Amino acid sequence: MARIVMKFGGTSVADLDRIRNVANRVKREVDAGNEVAVVVSAMSGTTNQLVKWCTELSPLHDAREYDVVVATGEQVTIGLLAIALQTIGVNARSWQGWQIAIRTDDAHGKARVEEIDGAALIERMQQGQVPVVAGFQGIGPDNRVTTLGRGGSDLSAVAIAAAVKADRCDIYTDVDGVYTTDPRIVPKARKLPAVAYEEMLELASVGAKVLQTRSVELAMKQRVRVQVLSSFEDKPGSMVVDEDEIVEQPLVTGVAYSRDEAKVTLRRVPDKPGIAAEVFVPLSAANVNVDMIVQNLGADGTTDMTFTVGKTDLPRAKEVLEKARAIIQYEAMITDPDVAKISIVGIGMRSHAGVAATMFKALSEKGINIQVISTSEIKTSVLVGLEYTELAVRALHTAYGLDAEG
Repeated sequence: MARIVMKFGGTSVADLDRIRNVANRVKREVDAGNEVAVVVSAMSGTTNQLVKWCTELSPLHDAREYDVVVATGEQVTIGLLAIALQTIGVNARSWQGWQIAIRTDDAHGKARVEEIDGAALIERMQQGQVPVVAGFQGIGPDNRVTTLGRGGSDLSAVAIAAAVKADRCDIYTDVDGVYTTDPRIVPKARKLPAVAYEEMLELASVGAKVLQTRSVELAMKQRVRVQVLSSFEDKPGSMVVDEDEIVEQPLVTGVAYSRDEAKVTLRRVPDKPGIAAEVFVPLSAANVNVDMIVQNLGADGTTDMTFTVGKTDLPRAKEVLEKARAIIQYEAMITDPDVAKISIVGIGMRSHAGVAATMFKALSEKGINIQVISTSEIKTSVLVGLEYTELAVRALHTAYGLDAEG
């Protein structure tokens, strides 16, 4: 007998037929003798509609009331799924975030989970009941409803799995696992039977949209074994586990891409101590996340500084830098939203030389110019022109021997 947390996203519970399908999947695990808790998202499209209503009433709405509105989507789903389970003979009861309670900080709209007491859920599971828990929801220090940000139901599921000491957290979605890259771009992409936490964290952070980044962080910290699998097909999924569990560690595990980047270049910035702080501290204060950074060596007392920000943050970044121009004393600011970040990820990169050289050679052979490079222990990322995204991904997937045979 195992203790399992099953999480179903919005497309998995998009209508009543799909909710019935979820109920049958849950019943199958219960009939197998397992203790089960279920975490669900709002029905597909519901949260977007709720967000739209808030924004139409007031673009600068109160974040606390925004959370009250957008958290209602999950309340509908847990009630419907509990009814569907009861209809087929499964003892089930719905739980909202505050009833558990999932304690968070007060960052409304993107709250961080601080504590979950799993005792009540464990007690119900041991009695044979299936708790159906609202994902995405928490309760803040002032006992107001909070939400965990986009993809927050993944985070809820992993946090609950850790709290109830689950053997596994199954994330059911519209894909049947983690692939070496996006199969829509590379039809020869292979499904990975297992991915290390660190690899999945890097893949999620550089564009792979299979799991929310914060959920992978928490899984790694709490050592929660996560399985990604399809809601619509009975196929084995991909396990996200400690690297010690992975027998074969390939040089490169996957190729990821992001079209959500924009490049900013400050020309002829004074080359003096503290200039980087004068650029990046105001951006940080404005909650603009900066990623890849390159500073050229100046010859005449000035330097060029290039970095990337999220495409949606570009207008705010430009505004901040224009206001700070007198302090930074740059000659010109050049921005380019038509770029893409291409990344290779793999724990095997730690112990092998020449991995990045293969990347640069493969891109060169396709005539793709590299604008910016950044590296970490198990990742190398490059910035290229947006129009080269798919060509770059395909070239690298082949260069590292990731193409499926046949």
